[in-house]
Amino acid sequence: MCIVQFSVGLKNNKINSPTFLLYEKVWKEIVVNEVNFVRKCIGAESSQDDLWGKLIYFESTQRFIFCVLFLPVNDTKGKKKILGSNQKLKFNPTELILYCKDLRIIRFCFRETGPDSAKKVCLAIAHYSHPADLPLLFGFEYQGRRYHESKGQRVNGASPRGGLRTPIFDRPSDWDREIKRTGALEWRVCSINESYAISPSLPEHFVVPVSLADQDLKKHSIYFMNQRIPLWCWNHPNGSALVRMASIGDPLQQRKIDQKIFSAITKSHPQRSEVIKSDLDKCLPNIQDIQSAFTKIRQICVIDPFEESEERWLSSIENTRWLEYVRAFLKHSAEMLYLMEGKNTSVILQEEEDRDLNCVVSSLVQLMLDPHYRSLIGFQSLVQKEWVMAGHRFLDRCNHLKKNDKDEMMNQYPAAFEFTEAYLTVLSDSMWIPLFSTFLFNSPKQRAQHLVDFAKNKAIPQGEDQVVYFPPVWDWSQQFSAKDQTLFNNPMYVGKGVACVQNGEVKSFRRTKKMYSSTLRGTPASLRNGLKVGEDSLTRRGSLVSELKPDFSLVRDESPSERFFRDWFSRPADQQSLLIPLLMPSHLALWKLFFLRWVPEACISKGGPITAYHKLSQLVDEIEILQSKLRQYKGPSPGGTPLPSSSGPLSDQRRMYFKASFPPSPPDFLTSSFPFTPMGNLCRRSGYGTPISKFLNGARIWLSTETLANDAL
Repeated sequence: MCIVQFSVGLKNNKINSPTFLLYEKVWKEIVVNEVNFVRKCIGAESSQDDLWGKLIYFESTQRFIFCVLFLPVNDTKGKKKILGSNQKLKFNPTELILYCKDLRIIRFCFRETGPDSAKKVCLAIAHYSHPADLPLLFGFEYQGRRYHESKGQRVNGASPRGGLRTPIFDRPSDWDREIKRTGALEWRVCSINESYAISPSLPEHFVVPVSLADQDLKKHSIYFMNQRIPLWCWNHPNGSALVRMASIGDPLQQRKIDQKIFSAITKSHPQRSEVIKSDLDKCLPNIQDIQSAFTKIRQICVIDPFEESEERWLSSIENTRWLEYVRAFLKHSAEMLYLMEGKNTSVILQEEEDRDLNCVVSSLVQLMLDPHYRSLIGFQSLVQKEWVMAGHRFLDRCNHLKKNDKDEMMNQYPAAFEFTEAYLTVLSDSMWIPLFSTFLFNSPKQRAQHLVDFAKNKAIPQGEDQVVYFPPVWDWSQQFSAKDQTLFNNPMYVGKGVACVQNGEVKSFRRTKKMYSSTLRGTPASLRNGLKVGEDSLTRRGSLVSELKPDFSLVRDESPSERFFRDWFSRPADQQSLLIPLLMPSHLALWKLFFLRWVPEACISKGGPITAYHKLSQLVDEIEILQSKLRQYKGPSPGGTPLPSSSGPLSDQRRMYFKASFPPSPPDFLTSSFPFTPMGNLCRRSGYGTPISKFLNGARIWLSTETLANDAL
């Protein structure tokens, strides 16, 4: 998400004085404020590459300014002030720094600017960056206008939801399909929370054991934190279930209710297998620790001078504890995987409010166990199910309103995921965009209430689908062109039934034979059928299974979990089966594309993973063209689909961004930060990136890289 977009004035097809624009062209803009003779600072030490122009604040700038974390302003004496909404500015600012939630830092100097205009534009940015109320967010105004302007494109005034492939899980049919897909025959859709009668933070429809009656759920709901009764997440093919729930506030009722829930889950299992409950609050870092670690790593990667921290880089990253916490979540998720896969045991994840840690662990367990969630649509449905509809507080966590001030599996198993690192970065950035309903609210009830009021205020017909008038983020065409979306496609993805071909022979994917690593302090607090259990069911503290070994010699006194992990890692990896992450510190790395994409010093020209992505994309594109021609040569199969044209696949239907027709060598615009290169987007006059012509044509430029070598200015 781009906060500041640059454009230039053109006169007689020649570049005129540059202008700094904080907007994306969606309709006729209303200028809120502007200031002339502004210097956009490029280099930290030298001003020779800086750009001069006009800073304009538009009505729709909130589309981008939502990213601002805080705005330090300096006066002529070097006095600094952190500028927030509804604050006064007693001096005339000479410098404005935007610290953005996508980790970008943008600096403007006003030394040659009129004092009043500089103060006004700074106050305007601070005021609109964090509105006081939800309906004041730009997304509400934008979607209202978009709905009425696009009426002519819809049939009979409405657009069918069938155009959206990602299930929203706001209706029973979505849950029914998920039950059938996972074979959860002893589970049913429950609608006792219709109109949010039980809990304001739960969805109206969710899945519970068949043996649990609605009246029992209603009776027990008052004892759960925020009435968040147990929710079904997923079913293993062996019948074990993954369930999440909030804690029970009344200790006198806890044992009785636990036994009732455990009994119902046991009955849903074909072998009547036992149930184990894991208390995440006792065995994982809390949300405050995670936020603190993220703040520290952002300071190191973005705010601190990069060259000063380079020598102590690794120790500084380690001291933030960020990677330690990532490892803790992966390890615990792997232990839950063992219980379900290796012991045929159903698992309950318990967290006090069931809205933070449970979202992470339940998602990771399903990613490891179910290849469906490693496809693009499957991953989006997982986020929608376990985060959005489960009531994660996106409004508070993303701080859309001014109240107060996740990659490793893909690195280890790149062929198992249909999507790319660029997709995950875009998805993370989209959390901060207040234009879509997905990441804008704290709960399904809050979403429903605000969207009903929104429809009334914008004269939207009663009964219109909310997906139509306030769409989710999953319709990526709202942000990116079809070509840009091909950057989401992983050329190494091995779909179901696809084999690996090496030297003309079909082979299975194999990994280096190394022992599974899962050492962290302590073990999870667990309950088995409502009773506390020892540590034997999970990986033991300090066990040899946590160390990498050069071979798979048998370990003395090997526990069942150790044997399970050892056996799994000794076999070839099935990309369309369960995946277990490697957890030694050496196996975990910083998400560089996210944390370092805007740091020029960390940017490697024609280097990094993008170079392999470039060559693999070209190879896959060439293979798909040859396959298409081969199908044409063989002729259509009986009852088959029509053949493509003789010219090969249409360009807009080709899956890869880099086509086989491109030169084989990496183009000059490729860097290790691609497609978020700090050398692009006109940050430097001599840099590569999206050309000026695309900016002037209203291109979606913050991820648009359509230009490349043959595009002329």
